[in-house]
Amino acid sequence: MASITADQAQLVIQHAAKKAAEISTKMDIAIIDAGANLKAFLRMDGAWLGSIDISIKKAKTARFFDMNTGEIGKLSQPGGPLYGIEHSNGGLISFPGGVLLKNKQGEIIGAIGVSGSSVENDHAVAEAGAKALQ
Repeated sequence: MASITADQAQLVIQHAAKKAAEISTKMDIAIIDAGANLKAFLRMDGAWLGSIDISIKKAKTARFFDMNTGEIGKLSQPGGPLYGIEHSNGGLISFPGGVLLKNKQGEIIGAIGVSGSSVENDHAVAEAGAKALQ
């Protein structure tokens, strides 16, 4: 199984942090490897302490189910097929900001989780980080 390297994880964080600065947000950015283990983390100066846990859980949620957290959120609404899923696995996050990381061959090698602003901004920063590997 392919997994993100330390150098790739740092590259993803750099691109995500650059996007966060461009949109004037302070983010917590977590990178996990293919096995859902924390590989790299950045708490930007002034980012919320409460978002540390959320960013890590967003990354893990994306990897556990191999889909972006925003997609899981759509499926986990009342009456949806995944309703209540956020209570599994020690707590998941089912709103945007968790994005899969893939290598140039399209293999999932980890995930990024971002928290610290609106879910739209969180997702935009996570996407910017993920694009660093393409």
